[in-house]
Amino acid sequence: MLSKKLEAALNAQINAEFWSAYLYLSMAAYFGADGKPGFANWFEIQFKEEQDHAMKLFKYVIERGGKVELKPIAKVDKSWKSPLHAFEETLKHEIVVTGLINDLVALAKEENDYATESMLKWFVDEQVEEEATAQSYIDALKMIKDNGFGIYTLDKELQSRSYTPLV
Repeated sequence: MLSKKLEAALNAQINAEFWSAYLYLSMAAYFGADGKPGFANWFEIQFKEEQDHAMKLFKYVIERGGKVELKPIAKVDKSWKSPLHAFEETLKHEIVVTGLINDLVALAKEENDYATESMLKWFVDEQVEEEATAQSYIDALKMIKDNGFGIYTLDKELQSRSYTPLV
């Protein structure tokens, strides 16, 4: 059984994950309208992954006898200066999410909730991957700069990303 404090914190994270999904869907819409289907695809898959993250937590709260409380999703940005700017914002966002996950782990330790701490290890590992991936695209886009062929080539690469459901 989850403590009320941990249940509330996990509910906040569920809502944060759905907000993340909404942010990435907004990015997908932006790039789709901007004629960059590969970038749009990459962010659509991010959207789906964030939904999976939310649902992993959602199901966990219920499995532990808790109650899930969904809140309204706050407004997200809908345009970015460039693909580089979008990935820089992605990295900033993922760093915030990493902090949220770390706070959850600390709370689980404080509450002596070893099951939650164990479940959250997956999220800790996932955040390392999320930050590294965003950074790798930032690095690539910095090399490309404003080279149209470079953007075109990266767009084609991003178009090949496929979705593997988590839940």
